[in-house]
Amino acid sequence: MTPKNPKTELDARYSSALNPRPGAEAVTATDWAEAQRRLRDAELFWITTVRPDGRLHVTPLIAAWHDGALHFSTGPGEQKAKNLAGDRHCALTTGSNSLSQGVDIVVEGTAERVTDPARQDEVIAAFEAQYGDHLRAPEGTFYGFGDSIRTGNALLFAVTPGTAYGFGHDGQVFSHTRYTF
Repeated sequence: MTPKNPKTELDARYSSALNPRPGAEAVTATDWAEAQRRLRDAELFWITTVRPDGRLHVTPLIAAWHDGALHFSTGPGEQKAKNLAGDRHCALTTGSNSLSQGVDIVVEGTAERVTDPARQDEVIAAFEAQYGDHLRAPEGTFYGFGDSIRTGNALLFAVTPGTAYGFGHDGQVFSHTRYTF
């Protein structure tokens, strides 16, 4: 499942490279290893799916980066599950919510159901490693997460990047990195 190393390029049109500011002379692309680290460390993501009538649906969720894909779950009756049943294209976004620091990451791809029990267990372990007691402890926010996936009460999806973007911001220095797989 792990995608090959993407083609990584700095898009100067949207980076400080075109509009240099002091300190921005050496702006560079964010390498893929750093983008993956940020995907592994993120706690909150936003998913965008497409409704049957073409309108977008955006909602927050938790996700885990494992084996080259972002994984998330949803109930079968939730809007995002209904949308993915008709159009599996989606985007997952995470970032720092700050204009002066951090890197925002966008992953675009196609959601694939994960139904193999061994793979589900691997992904559940990745979620538990990332979110800890939020998933494992009886008082945790998502207690019973793994069991809900194993019993089919929650659907598990994987999104392997087709294209991804990294939007870096460090003071007044901005970078826009495109990753093409």
